[in-house]
Amino acid sequence: MSMNRKQIRAHIFATIITKVEEQDESRRLEALNEFLAVTGTAGNAAEQVASLIPPIMHELYEKWITMFIDRLLETVDVKNIELLCDGSDDNNGALVLAYVMFLESARMEKQIDEDLREHGMKATGRDDLGDVAANYIRAQMAKIAQQAGDDEIKGNC
Repeated sequence: MSMNRKQIRAHIFATIITKVEEQDESRRLEALNEFLAVTGTAGNAAEQVASLIPPIMHELYEKWITMFIDRLLETVDVKNIELLCDGSDDNNGALVLAYVMFLESARMEKQIDEDLREHGMKATGRDDLGDVAANYIRAQMAKIAQQAGDDEIKGNC
């Protein structure tokens, strides 16, 4: 099976975006809840705090997937990438895993932060959206902690 770069791009994009889109809201909240519980970020109110975090816009996923594909094609021989594009579950899983690892890189952590701030700026026209959102979440976490009978929030809030 010989694929050109355009076909490789289309396959990788479709594989990853399909995985992103199949994550329904309950699974997203479950993953956030687990993350917050494991990291201790939300104290003993992980489930309530997870519900405060909005989903990421689809256009950002598209941008990050495209960046991943660009970087993959820059650093890995096309013949090797082509082997991952056979449509098998194992190779599709490997592509998704490579994408997740790409997102966890220092370069992408910075990029994601910039993109989220820019997205917030477009949505509100204000530069301080990140601070507003963080303050709102902190206030909600404090309220949840009080309702739970805790005097102080546990974890790394």
